[in-house]
Amino acid sequence: MIDIIFYILCTITLGSAMLTVLSKNPIHSALWLVVSFFSIAGHYILLNSQFLGLVHIMVYSGAIMILMLFTIMLMNLNISNEVSKPIVTKVVATLAFCLIGLLLISITIRGTQAYELQYASEQSDFQSVQVLGKILLNQYVLPFEMVAVLLLLAMIGAVLISKKDKVQKTV
Repeated sequence: MIDIIFYILCTITLGSAMLTVLSKNPIHSALWLVVSFFSIAGHYILLNSQFLGLVHIMVYSGAIMILMLFTIMLMNLNISNEVSKPIVTKVVATLAFCLIGLLLISITIRGTQAYELQYASEQSDFQSVQVLGKILLNQYVLPFEMVAVLLLLAMIGAVLISKKDKVQKTV
């Protein structure tokens, strides 16, 4: 039964992520992203991490998506007014995307080892916030910092995307 739910959640996650990227309307794209966030929270709950799943729903599906929708509405994105990007920018972006994709695929192929999660034999609950904080900032501090850098880069990218190019007006 859990396998069936997992595959359903995977299908919803991948489908909504694909629709997020392929949607031409930014509002629809943001709404598909909400669906993707909810299905990822379902994955957390399937992994018996209810705290992380509920925090994911509250933080990402709630606060972050509200901020994104306000930003999209305030920017008033109109494709007809958008200045076309130079071909060099498109080629560099495509190359960067392909290189990052190849890097992720090579890391995935090289690092595919089956391992079993082992809980520490402490008397405390593994789901408690105190134990999660100790594990996150001791054992998993490097991935935690990498996520922080990734979020910083995403914020810088959002600012660069939202920056409007100056339009040359001919009089």
